[in-house]
Amino acid sequence: MTQSATSLQTIDAGPFGDWLRRMRRSLKGDEGMDVPCGECVGCCVSGYSVQLRPEDQRARTQIPTELLVSPPGFPTGHMTVPPRPDGACPMLDAGRCTIYHVRPQTCLDYDCRIFSAAAIEAGKPIIDKRVREWRFSYPTEADRLEHAAVTAAATFIREYRDSFAVRVPATPMGIAVFAIKAYSVFLDPAANNRDARATAGAMLEAVRMFDRELAAWAADC
Repeated sequence: MTQSATSLQTIDAGPFGDWLRRMRRSLKGDEGMDVPCGECVGCCVSGYSVQLRPEDQRARTQIPTELLVSPPGFPTGHMTVPPRPDGACPMLDAGRCTIYHVRPQTCLDYDCRIFSAAAIEAGKPIIDKRVREWRFSYPTEADRLEHAAVTAAATFIREYRDSFAVRVPATPMGIAVFAIKAYSVFLDPAANNRDARATAGAMLEAVRMFDRELAAWAADC
């Protein structure tokens, strides 16, 4: 991810450790992300569908029913709002989200800093510009080690895909989320002494533990 110094601005992404913990809570549905988007609407104009869960009732009441689609394979009660032909979310008007204060969890979860954390790009030009601009801060050495671990996890997924016993994500977002769930494997000094299959197995177990915690949280709600 490079860009000339004369054209690249930098934007404070916040302390890495704080961001990482909030992102992990957000992935479990505990809370959304507080992204300093400013005037950027990259995620709203990049061809993403907006997923609606049964819990997103307030958002559903504000979205015209003709925009809601229930694709094959979606769980019961889950819907999606496809983008317009130009890639924009249909709830975007004059560059502003018309349902911002009741936006669904999918929108609350989306944070393009996840690509900066994983040192990869989203594959969306507008978003990638912002990804190159984010700069995390490191108040402690732990912040640096955690960022290095997330980056190492994302790199491992891309370079050693065949070492996993199951199919792992191939999209930028999928890789980044997998890395956020499994980064702790690369905090262990012993990670450098494992072979690729052992590392892949440890990452899968970390993801399973994360997902089990998520399932337990959902059952308690």
